Amino acid sequence: MPHQLSNSRASSTARAPRTPGVLTRFRTAAAATALGAAMLVPVAAAQSASAAITHVANPYVGATPFLNPDYVAEVNAQASADGGTTGATEAKVASNQTAIWMDHIGAIAGDSTHHGLQAQLDAAETQAAGSSTPVLFEVVIYDLPGRDCAALASNGEIPATAAGLTQYESQYIDPIAALLGNSKYSNLRISTIVEPDSLPNAVTNQSKPACATATPYYETGVEYTLNKLHAIGNVYTYLDIGHSGWLGWPSNMTPAAQEFAKVAKATTAGVASVDGFISDTANTTPTDEPFLPNSTLQVGGNPLDSVNFYQYNPFFDEHTYDEAMHAALVTAGFPSSVGMLIDTSRNGWGGSSRPTALNSTPTTAAAYVAANKIDQRPFRGDWCNVNGAGIGYRPTAQPYGASDPVIAYVWIKPPGESDGDYPSGTHTHGDPHCDPNGTQTDGNGGTYPTDAIPGYDIPAGNWFAAQFQQLVSNAYPALGASSGDTTPPSVPTGLKVTATTSSSVSLSWTASTDNVGVTGYNVYRGSTKVATVTGTSYADTGLAASTAYSYTVTAQDAAGNVSAASTAVTGTTTASSGDTTPPSVPTGLTVTGTTSSSVSLSWTASTDNVGVTGYNVYRGSTKVATVTGTSYTDTGLAASTAYSYTVTAQDAAGNVSAASTAVTGTTTAGGSGGAGCTAAYSISSDWGAGFNANVTVTNTGSTATKSWKVTWTWAGNQAITNMWNAVYTQTGTAVTANNAAYNNVIAPGGNTSFGFGANYSGTNTAPTLTCTAG
Repeated sequence: MPHQLSNSRASSTARAPRTPGVLTRFRTAAAATALGAAMLVPVAAAQSASAAITHVANPYVGATPFLNPDYVAEVNAQASADGGTTGATEAKVASNQTAIWMDHIGAIAGDSTHHGLQAQLDAAETQAAGSSTPVLFEVVIYDLPGRDCAALASNGEIPATAAGLTQYESQYIDPIAALLGNSKYSNLRISTIVEPDSLPNAVTNQSKPACATATPYYETGVEYTLNKLHAIGNVYTYLDIGHSGWLGWPSNMTPAAQEFAKVAKATTAGVASVDGFISDTANTTPTDEPFLPNSTLQVGGNPLDSVNFYQYNPFFDEHTYDEAMHAALVTAGFPSSVGMLIDTSRNGWGGSSRPTALNSTPTTAAAYVAANKIDQRPFRGDWCNVNGAGIGYRPTAQPYGASDPVIAYVWIKPPGESDGDYPSGTHTHGDPHCDPNGTQTDGNGGTYPTDAIPGYDIPAGNWFAAQFQQLVSNAYPALGASSGDTTPPSVPTGLKVTATTSSSVSLSWTASTDNVGVTGYNVYRGSTKVATVTGTSYADTGLAASTAYSYTVTAQDAAGNVSAASTAVTGTTTASSGDTTPPSVPTGLTVTGTTSSSVSLSWTASTDNVGVTGYNVYRGSTKVATVTGTSYTDTGLAASTAYSYTVTAQDAAGNVSAASTAVTGTTTAGGSGGAGCTAAYSISSDWGAGFNANVTVTNTGSTATKSWKVTWTWAGNQAITNMWNAVYTQTGTAVTANNAAYNNVIAPGGNTSFGFGANYSGTNTAPTLTCTAG
């Protein structure tokens, strides 16, 4: 499955941790066994299982999970074979719900050793007859035409053609919908994970011919699926949103939200046809990075997200990514009630390599990240049978409380089932990314190992004993912890400020108690979580001098329960009494682009003895923004108007530099009719031999665009290496970027964006862009 990752945001050669596509469940021949029931999610008020269940906001609350008997048999067979303490620990996995994958048409009917969909539903119905709470049934819908267009290990059976789409609808979706819609099962809560990896590929992989061909079938197929499933009252639909290492860059996140909204709005019920979204499906990106809560923290003069592992992606974990994506989806037109799921089946990263406390001693951003990240992959793009991964949090409803958009942790990828095999002399199918001896690149010249578990070549979905054993060994929380516990820890008490400086506030509190043990504390500055720590103290750094900050703390336990917040305390930083040296004055302030309503600026970074923390942008004498980077777009301006800008830099001690030399940006004339557009250019990162840039295309006309094109000519030797959200050609120094298939339409006054990575030597002068619209 094409989880794209690189500082190019969407390198076709660097796929981030695998999502469910990789789980082409060709399965094993383990004998099916009787299933048991276990209460894995908090239970609300009892509800009659025999009565039809109303469509609720969160189907995971108050539900009893259905356990897939095929997976239970796989786990129990492995636990029996290993025996002893190891086997006893492994057996605990079987009591956690995993999804049932409909990954090919034949899976609907099943085979001699694996239940078909009707048999699974009948078993769930039998369980519901003896349950006082609703039974939750999870199923993955995964067989689109041209499935996994950017991957090899999980390509599907249906071709990306008009005939393939007809086959998908009539032979796959229609039979599934008929079974799920049978009134016999109307008392079940049926959660459907709809076509993992499909729509994210439509956002980032249009430069791949297979993806460009498949995208229209993805969009039409998902639309058809949503129409069929939403019509069934007890079915819940969750669309896949990749993961933070794929769509986390802002230049990917916004187009992704727009793509999801485009497909949902095309359905009969519109955005109401989608109950929510799921991230990290069959992936290993951590749910939280407890010791790296601030991705822009400056260490050694560089933000943490600048290191190669993150490549300026601001989202290090799934929780922060899901919250940001939720906001982007709401902006795109979805209601705020849409819920977010996180697949935690393989993202625990426990074991001896997991950091247990913050290490604040490294003096460079790269060393700081290496010492403190729990994600132990050498490259964030590793996705196939990742070595060292562990089972994560158990399936849990509302892990962050009822007010957080994350409504549940789920296990969609069954732990222990292979992501895929690799080509060999006797076996040509497979994916090179699954080869333990293979390598992959990050799009910037960096080469990394695939990090697949060495010594194995196991087809997708087949049982992988060594992987299962490793996942259990590296589970976090450890599998000895109670997975059925729903009691949160006690509220932290005695929160107090123990010290302040001009740039920090130190806190301490009294430890909480819990029946299965407290695993950490979440520290909040206002409503923003700034850290998760294992001890009972924390120093919040990088603050402004002479400023009051409010703090609260919550406790969490090994089962994922979170306490209520502590009483708030206020810490006020002191006036700067030490460092009085301001940063150097920002230089090179230039206007990089204008539209009828905006002016884009960029400048050269300042230097400072204690580190620059931000830049203040002034329009005339009015401060319009404080940013951490070296670019800014001032929006909401009047057409055909000149605006003067200056920039100052500030440091961790609160010192502010003198103002830069002023520049003037003049907005273009407003659109008077028909189609028209402007393009604004900004550099998001530059490392001397290469850079990333973003281009914002704005419709200045009075009608929606049908197409758009941006052209420019480089003044130097810049050479584009890859581009996302647009299709480009470069001949010599001349570049043409045309709209992608999904972002050709821009409403009057609206905008879209694309980005690219490029190499150069010498100077890197910003080009003058020309935009034309059709």
